Amino acid sequence: MIVPAQRVNHIEEYYFSQKLREIKQRIESGENIINLGIGNPDLLPSEATLHTLEQEIRKDQSHGYQPYKGIDELRAAISKWYHTRYKVVLNPETEILPLIGSKEGIMHISMAFLNPGDQVLIPDPGYPTYSSVSKMVGAIPIPYTLKSEQNWQVNLEEISAMDLKAVKLMWVNYPHMPTGAKAENNLFEELVDFALSKNIVLCNDNPYSFIMNSDPQSILSVPRAKECTIELNSLSKSHNMAGWRLGMLSSNPVFIQHILKIKSNMDSGIFKPMQKAAVSALNNPDSWYESLNTEYSERQKIVLEMLDILNCKYQKEQAGMFVWAEIPKKFNHSETFSEHILHQNKIFLTPGFIFGEQGKRYIRVSLSNPKEKLKEAKSRILLNH
Repeated sequence: MIVPAQRVNHIEEYYFSQKLREIKQRIESGENIINLGIGNPDLLPSEATLHTLEQEIRKDQSHGYQPYKGIDELRAAISKWYHTRYKVVLNPETEILPLIGSKEGIMHISMAFLNPGDQVLIPDPGYPTYSSVSKMVGAIPIPYTLKSEQNWQVNLEEISAMDLKAVKLMWVNYPHMPTGAKAENNLFEELVDFALSKNIVLCNDNPYSFIMNSDPQSILSVPRAKECTIELNSLSKSHNMAGWRLGMLSSNPVFIQHILKIKSNMDSGIFKPMQKAAVSALNNPDSWYESLNTEYSERQKIVLEMLDILNCKYQKEQAGMFVWAEIPKKFNHSETFSEHILHQNKIFLTPGFIFGEQGKRYIRVSLSNPKEKLKEAKSRILLNH
C-alpha cells in the first residue's frame, strides 16, 4: 500500500472544490440551483483586453516559453498602474514579479520564507488558503481574531501580547475578504511598524481594492513598507480575468529574488498573448472601473434586499464582490443556515465557518451573478419565507 506524504493528512480538499462538485452534480440531475457562493466574475474583460488577445495569439513567437519574470511590457504596465492607481513607485526590473494568479503567489511566498516549525499569523476570518499552504510547507498557522465590533480591523495590541518568538510571516488582506472591511485610519502604518519591530515578513493580499471601493490603497505606499512587506495583487476580480490566471507581487529586490528562485522551478512563464492582453487591461480608463462598480452596486442592492427578507444583519459599507452578513439568531451555525437555504430555496450561500471560527455565524453572498438571477433568488426567498 502506497502511503501519501504526511502533509496530505494535515489539509482538507478545498471547500469549494467539494461543494461546487456537489452542486454541479445536483444541477445535472435536474435541480435548478442558483449558486451565490463563489466569486467568479461573470462579466467580460474590456474590449481592448480581448482585442489584444485576439491579435497577439496569431503572431509568431507567441506560443513559446516566456521569461520567468514576465515580459518587460507587463512589468512596466504594472509599475505604471501602481503609480497611477496607488501612488506607489515600483522598479519594474527589480520590484515586480508577475504570477500565474495570486493564489500561486501564496505558495511561492510560503516556500521562500517558511521553514518547518515556523509560525504564521493568519486572520480569522480569512482566506482558507493562507492556513492550508502554511501547513503544506510544514509551518504552523496561528490565527488572530478579527471582530465585528472593531469592524474587522487587526488588533495589534492583542497580537503583541502573544508569544511571537517563532512567528516568521503575517498575512493581512485589505479590503478584507470575506467581510468587505477596508483598512481604517493608520492601520497600514501600524502594521508596517509592527512587522519591522518584530522582524516579521508582512504580506498584504490585495485583489479587491477596485471593487465597490472609491479609494484603492496599497500598503506599499507606507514609508519603509518595502523593507518588510510583500503585496499580492490580481487581475482576476478587478478586470474580470479570473480564469486567465494573472497576478503579481511587489516588494524589495531581495525578497523578489528569493521568491523567483521558487517560482522559476515551478512554472515556465505565462502565455505571452495573455501578458500582452494584461497590459491592455492595466491601461483601462477610469470609466472601466466606474462602469464595473455601477453594475456591482446595483447587484448589491438586490442582495441586501434578499438578506433583509432573511433577517440577516450586515454592514452597508463593504468593499469587494461579496456581501458578508450575520445569520438569524434562531440558527446556531452558518453551515446549518446555508444548507437550510439550499434545501428550501435551491440557493447556495457560502457558510462563513470555512473562513475561521469567527465566521461561524455569518454567510457570504457573491455578486458574481446577473441582476436577473439575483432577482430570481430574491423572489424564491420571498415566496418561501
